[in-house]
Amino acid sequence: MSSNPSSPSPRRAPARRTAARRASYAAALSLGLALTAAGLTGCSTEPRPPGAAGASATMSASAPAAPGVDSRERLSVDGGTREYLMHRPAAEGGGPRPLLIAFHGRGADAAQLREQSGLDKGAEARGMLLVYPEALGKAWGAGSAPSPQRPDPDADVHFTEALVGELVRTGRADPHRVYVAGFSNGGSMALRMAAQRPDLVAGAVSVSGELPTGAAAVKPTGPVPVLTVYGAEDPVRPLAGLASPGPAAPGEEPITPTMSARAGSEAFAAAAGAGAPVEEGKPGYDSVTWPPGPAGAKVQLLVMHGAGHTWPGSAMAPPAGFGPVSTALDASTTLLDFLTAQKR
Repeated sequence: MSSNPSSPSPRRAPARRTAARRASYAAALSLGLALTAAGLTGCSTEPRPPGAAGASATMSASAPAAPGVDSRERLSVDGGTREYLMHRPAAEGGGPRPLLIAFHGRGADAAQLREQSGLDKGAEARGMLLVYPEALGKAWGAGSAPSPQRPDPDADVHFTEALVGELVRTGRADPHRVYVAGFSNGGSMALRMAAQRPDLVAGAVSVSGELPTGAAAVKPTGPVPVLTVYGAEDPVRPLAGLASPGPAAPGEEPITPTMSARAGSEAFAAAAGAGAPVEEGKPGYDSVTWPPGPAGAKVQLLVMHGAGHTWPGSAMAPPAGFGPVSTALDASTTLLDFLTAQKR
C-alpha cells in the first residue's frame, strides 16, 4: 500500500486559499450556466482514467488521522486510485459511527462542497463520520448509460461501494447507518446509490439533483428514505426536469436527461410502498411527504420558493445567474436531521 499522509484542514488554510477555491467554484459553475443557456447542460463529464472500476479496494494510509482533524485519503479500486476528504468528530470512542458520503457538484470538488454546505459542524455535533469523495474529471457518473468518455457507467457506484466497505471493515463506519447526499450532479449520484443499492444505503438526500431518465435511466429497486430539496426557479436543472437536453459539444460526453424532482420522489415512494402524498405549505417552501409504508421508508420533497440552483442556507454566494439562495431553511441541518433518524 502506498503512503497517504494527512493533509492540513481546509478550514485552517490561509484566507487566500479559500478565496481561490471560491473563484474556481464560481468559474466552473459559470461555465455550466453558459452551457445551459446553449442547451448543453446535464450529466456531461470529463474522460475518466482507466482502471477505476470495480469494488475490490485497499486503503493507502500510513496512519489514521487524528480525531477531529480533516484528512485527505486515498483508496485503491481495481488498479485505480480515488481520493476523498474525511472529517472525524473530535470525541473518541463509541465504536463505529454513522457515515455520510457527500458528493460534490459538477465542476466543483470535495473542498468546495465542504465550504458550500457547512456540513462539518452539524456532522461533528451528531458524532458522524463525514466523507467527501472526489469525482473523476470533476463529474459523477449518475446515469446508467455508457459513453466513449465513460465506458463503464458503474465506476462511481463501485467506488462508493468500495469506500463504504473499507470504512466498515476498519471499524470506523456503522454498516446500518450509511447515508449519501449531494448537490446537483452529486445529488443525482446520491439518488443513484439509493436507487441501485438499497441494501447499502440507509437514507439519501439530493439538493438540486434529479434521477436520470431515457437511455441512462436509474430506477429505484427497493425501500430507502429519500429527501429531495429543490429550488422552484432553478435555471440550471429545472424543477420540471430536463427531458430533451441539447447536444453536447464535439468530444464531450452525451448529456443525460432527467425526470422532474416530483417524479423522482414518486418513484422512490412507489418502491418503498409509501402512503399517499401529504402536501403542506410552509413559510418559504412547499413540502410533499409520502408517509412510510410497511418498510418504514419516508420520502419527502421540499420545493424552495424563488430559489435557484443553490444550497439553501449556504453562506457561499453562488455564481451570477444561478439564482438566489433560500434562507427559509438550512439544507445541511435539514438533511442531517432527516438522515440520522434512519437506520437500515
